[in-house]
Amino acid sequence: MLFTYKRGMSFQMENTMIQVQNLSRTYMKGMVKVHALRNISFSMSRGEFTAIVGRSGSGKSTLLNLIGGLDTATSGHLIVNQKDLTSMKRMELAHHRRFTVGMIFQSFNLIPSRTALENVSLALTFGNVPGKKRDLLAAALLSKVGLNTRMHHKPGELSGGEAQRVAIARALANHPVILLADEPTGNLDVKTSAEILDLLVALNRSEGVTVLMVTHDEKSAGKTAHRMIQLQDGRIIHDISSRGPQ
Repeated sequence: MLFTYKRGMSFQMENTMIQVQNLSRTYMKGMVKVHALRNISFSMSRGEFTAIVGRSGSGKSTLLNLIGGLDTATSGHLIVNQKDLTSMKRMELAHHRRFTVGMIFQSFNLIPSRTALENVSLALTFGNVPGKKRDLLAAALLSKVGLNTRMHHKPGELSGGEAQRVAIARALANHPVILLADEPTGNLDVKTSAEILDLLVALNRSEGVTVLMVTHDEKSAGKTAHRMIQLQDGRIIHDISSRGPQ
């Protein structure tokens, strides 16, 4: 399958997971028009691990929210897994959020009154997994991220690193082809941050899942990701291969 740009360039899409073409996002903040993203273009291959870096306000989280189907673009095209999100209706975007992408947040976003097992099982409920299978699958996912002895604990009884592992297990629940990680180590200490990044690398290698991670930590991104894209004021200013695991 070929996707042809207006400029006449063609790309083989079968190995392309994310294709961003002239993407912009603007919104009003009071009386001020904010240009969160300004006409950016790039692509990601299947199985690639890319880090998006930049200062606060550079457009990193806006880009991740667009790819995750949590926000809509002002202009341009965003093709994810060969489907254009910019033309999707509400129900199609909901399906995209449930099955195409898995989201990992800085603040974990776990339900405090539910155990780790229940948090992951709930994601499987939204994925229409039958009741008898949910706890078994949730337990297997928690074991995969190293929490086989902590699955019956609530978030308040877990360390920050353990809570983020629960969030990663939940993100993997419905077999997404893309993991979107928004500052996944932002609330963690240095040692725990390294462990979470190692886990994302291991999942990228063993599961073949495409990983797009937003981070302010360029040093860690350079060691972890295959590629680093730097944003500034809504524009791409650098797009380089890193020294991360290949």
